[in-house]
Amino acid sequence: MKECSPSSGAVYGLGFIGAAIYYIGGATGFWMGVLGFLKAVVWPVFMVLAAFKNLGL
Repeated sequence: MKECSPSSGAVYGLGFIGAAIYYIGGATGFWMGVLGFLKAVVWPVFMVLAAFKNLGL
């Protein structure tokens, strides 16, 4: 089993904080804030989907 390097955890952590600020900052209510938090947890999925869309895959 391959171990993750500490730097990959730091990148994910900083990305999580940035995504949480972005999504929760744009929330218009409590439940939109909760949804923003959940989106922040899975932010890499949105990044990969956007990359595939821009590459035409």
